[in-house]
Amino acid sequence: MDNLQEELLASLIRLPLAALLGAALALRPRRGGTPPRQPAVVQTQIILAVVGSLIMLVVGSSLARAFGIVGAANLIRYRSKIDDPKDAVVMLCALSVGLAAGVGLYGLATIGTAFLVLCLWIIEGFEPQTRIFELGLKMGAHSQELRPKIEQVLRRFKVRYELRTSAEDEVSYMVTTPRKLQTDRVSNALMELVPAGKAAIVWDEKSKDKVPK
Repeated sequence: MDNLQEELLASLIRLPLAALLGAALALRPRRGGTPPRQPAVVQTQIILAVVGSLIMLVVGSSLARAFGIVGAANLIRYRSKIDDPKDAVVMLCALSVGLAAGVGLYGLATIGTAFLVLCLWIIEGFEPQTRIFELGLKMGAHSQELRPKIEQVLRRFKVRYELRTSAEDEVSYMVTTPRKLQTDRVSNALMELVPAGKAAIVWDEKSKDKVPK
């Protein structure tokens, strides 16, 4: 019982402290001329500090556990592109709490999971509420004629737009969409503007710090 209380007390002190110190590093003031930091990277840095603390709580002074963590981490292979670096860190979170449960540190596994969920919930609340895309539409010879209808569809879905290029058979926009909007819904509405749905629609998501001025 004493060991469990010590374990819980250590996790309640060390995990929040790790999050606080990680946030201090991730949110440090920028010097003039340094590029803006992407929100996903800042969030990942904070969570990594918590994961590091959790792993050390699991390892303690056990060399066997340390080798076990290295071996388990080597089992992770990324076969597909991960767009959000937080997704990769959540895999490490799952690995950490799984190891804690596996070696019998049930209190640590439970508190670690709850604290990581709380951290993710808080920092993801600061994510931008919009997404930016370059929207390209190839609608054949009808592209110019359909421009007013295209823009009417965008307004209907509360999409802010700015015309980028306009050619006889193609138009492109820089658009800002609500984060929860599914682009497939907009694409389907745009396809209905063209007879027999003969159109090519491409959504190319941009990070805010790389949007052309």
